[in-house]
Amino acid sequence: MNQSATYNDKVVAQFAYASVLWGIVGMGVGVLLAAQLIWPELNGGVPWLSYGRLRPLHTNAVIFAFGGSVLFCTSYYIVQRTCQVRLFSDTLAGFTFWGWQLVIVSAAISLPLGITSSKEYAELEWPIDLLITVVWVAYAIVFLGTIFQRRVKHIYVANWFFTAFILAVAVLHLVNSAAMPVSAFKSYSMYSGAIDAMIQWWYAHNAVGFFLTAGFLGIMYYFVPKQAGRPIYSYRLSVIHFWALVAIYIWAGPHHLHYTALPDWAQSLGMVFSLMLLAPSWGGMINGIMTLSGAWHKLREDPILRFMIVSLSFYGMSTFEGPMMSIKTVNALSHYTEWTIGHVHSGALGWVALISIGALYSLIPRLYGKKSMYSTKLIEWHFWISTVGLFLYILSMWIGGVMQGLMWRSVNADGTLTYAFIETVERMQPFYFIRFLGGLLFLFGMLLLAYNVWKTVANEQRATVMIPSAA
Repeated sequence: MNQSATYNDKVVAQFAYASVLWGIVGMGVGVLLAAQLIWPELNGGVPWLSYGRLRPLHTNAVIFAFGGSVLFCTSYYIVQRTCQVRLFSDTLAGFTFWGWQLVIVSAAISLPLGITSSKEYAELEWPIDLLITVVWVAYAIVFLGTIFQRRVKHIYVANWFFTAFILAVAVLHLVNSAAMPVSAFKSYSMYSGAIDAMIQWWYAHNAVGFFLTAGFLGIMYYFVPKQAGRPIYSYRLSVIHFWALVAIYIWAGPHHLHYTALPDWAQSLGMVFSLMLLAPSWGGMINGIMTLSGAWHKLREDPILRFMIVSLSFYGMSTFEGPMMSIKTVNALSHYTEWTIGHVHSGALGWVALISIGALYSLIPRLYGKKSMYSTKLIEWHFWISTVGLFLYILSMWIGGVMQGLMWRSVNADGTLTYAFIETVERMQPFYFIRFLGGLLFLFGMLLLAYNVWKTVANEQRATVMIPSAA
């Protein structure tokens, strides 16, 4: 007897809309911060608008609010279609949406108020950490439960990446967030000194590795072939990419702590594993880009595909640059400079944001049974505006950062510093202004996305999707 049911696309749509909203909010705060580096008086003397308060709000908003919502959205969409079953639990799926939004709103309130653990990418205090844990357990149950009840034998490789992302982030969060509460809004880390620093950067780098890489590779392995209308270039390579990435990435964190109190052997270990990451990272990039082999003309015709392929180019670029910056002699120049900021944003905007935007443009019309978004011309404009903004942002930080590092290292014949620190700040002002313009362009592109999404879904009902009967 044929069995049929509808996919749960309500929660997919909810997370899609949330990702657009939080993307604008997070990037808007980023543009404000970029402006404050040029015009410090913009904070108006208000403590909760100061750079130190808003900077963690920006990082949490773009990573966990925007990026997290995209990952929930796409993973729920992909796992249903590749497993040919409805989500394991509609109730738990709905809870993950509202629970995650509560986490985001709690962060948006507490961080500007200065309620923070002061840990990079893990600033939220212990009550919010507990809420994150509950939501994440529910997410794991929904996603893995859907895979367990799948109606096809094979588990598509995108789901491997999503599974690794979910499990690894759970372990990272639990270990790094271990703390001793001393009040309702304050706690202290369970670890001390160099141990705390090591665990923090083990967490932070693998938040990049699994939250911002593995999860978004799951998006890439589904949506690039789907949008191109072609199978992935090499399925075997995708499996090798997966196992190599998850085996190596977890060890690379110590490269953030070169020339610190961390033992030298641990620093070197992080550097070696970072260099080893080149192979799987570039294998994944090549696999995604070569999916268009024999169909390169589609890049001229399809701006959505252009978003995805350019994102893969930035993935390759940032995963080459990162290992290079982990080399101690290179790190001696780059560390603490704006070069690092350029590197981070080539990955965060160039890879994560572009693949997310491409996926949203591909996914949203399908939720409503449409062939395309409201305006392909707006997608074209969005692509070019974002690309120009990206290059302004990244190039200004690369060039300015190298200049910073060289000025800091410059010494006179008698061993005194050639430049005072304030001189490097003054020399950076033109580069900060270019970065501000680049960020403003990227934010404007997000507003075009929001308008296009609104016009696409206005007064429409989601299409009813029938799950194919089991063979």
